Amino acid sequence: MQSYVPHLVTAQTGPLQQLEATLLRQVPDIEAWFRSQWQKHKPPFYSSVDLRNAGFKLAPVDTNLFPGGFNNLNPAFEPLCVQALQTAIQRICPSARGILLIPENHTRNKFYLENVASLVNLIQKAGYRVHVGSLNPEIREPTELVLEISGRKLWLEPVERADDQIFVGDFSPCSILLNNDLSGGIPAILQNLDQDIIPPLDLGWHKRQKSGHFGFYREVAKEFGGLLDLDPWFFDPLFRNCGEINFMKHEGWECLEANVELLLEDIRDKYKQYGITEEPFVIIKSDAGTYGMGVMTAKSVDDVRNMNRKSRTHMSSAKEGREVTGAIIQEGVYTFEKLGDDQATAEPVVYMIDQYVVGGFYRLNSKRGNQENLNAPGMRFEPLAFEEDCITPDPSCGPDERPNRFYAYGVVARLAALAAAREIAASEELAKAAAA
Repeated sequence: MQSYVPHLVTAQTGPLQQLEATLLRQVPDIEAWFRSQWQKHKPPFYSSVDLRNAGFKLAPVDTNLFPGGFNNLNPAFEPLCVQALQTAIQRICPSARGILLIPENHTRNKFYLENVASLVNLIQKAGYRVHVGSLNPEIREPTELVLEISGRKLWLEPVERADDQIFVGDFSPCSILLNNDLSGGIPAILQNLDQDIIPPLDLGWHKRQKSGHFGFYREVAKEFGGLLDLDPWFFDPLFRNCGEINFMKHEGWECLEANVELLLEDIRDKYKQYGITEEPFVIIKSDAGTYGMGVMTAKSVDDVRNMNRKSRTHMSSAKEGREVTGAIIQEGVYTFEKLGDDQATAEPVVYMIDQYVVGGFYRLNSKRGNQENLNAPGMRFEPLAFEEDCITPDPSCGPDERPNRFYAYGVVARLAALAAAREIAASEELAKAAAA
């Protein structure tokens, strides 16, 4: 399969090339630093990181700990996924022979079901028995689904519980893998189990906040910037948050307006410092949740002041019918990458299992501009074929050539995964303290 590295619309000069060149010069130091960090912090079981490449900045804008989209990865890197899964599962339950995978209740979402089937395939090839346990009340007995896109078959079994164990049929695993982000809260059947649940239940979107994650990322970026003697801003998006906001009732607006204005001013200062002539903007989105719901671009505080009812309704929408009660205001990072015959706006999404980069894809959207959220109607995906394992740059190539561009992607994605590892550790400590 062909691998893609789209050329940036902007000239590859200036700070980003400086960042990529610095990464190439210091590969041994970078990899040694990551090795030391993974000894201190247990990596997430799996994660995906949305990146934006502005030409002058390369930064994560979202980190998902319940990633879908494994069906969009390049099949050429299946062996790497399998090896990483073996490491991840052995780390959690060395004696495990099987895994219970609990997906979302999207039995009618044909794309998501392809993701579940891909995960099942990878876990099986890693040498484990795998069952798909459904929490969907419509699944009352073992049900075979024939997937519309690939023709593959997926076997769903209703999850049952006895005492502090859950099972399907006669299969009761030591480990339960969630591919369900728990936006609607923790189902009673999953509470207080005597089984390992990965990722931890408290990392679901019913409790997790993006501002919390990017707080940990800020610490990681500062440490990494110190290692490279670089301003961490080149790979760290500035942000602010408003904890109490109701878009429909127009509550918390003073906080929102103030933080938009302050963040835009901070971005202007950085642009002035580095001679960047682009127009600053911010992204306002729910502090919890996925699927690109409730996201807007603002170039001035007037964009917030002048929101009409339709816009406020859009911003209040969340998965599982939840009401948006908090917002993160994040530095808008341009994407100057384009791909395809239609020159669609593109952004890379990098996938990790354990500490390993295992692939990714470009999210494309010809209906959206370089300042907008691409996770919206009209998006499509192109597999991103990393050279080797995304940690083997070629010093004989230019910073923006394959595989060096991919190396930069992999470095920033691993920074986000490290931030998530620290986030998970802090969550587990809080849970222990609460139980004591």
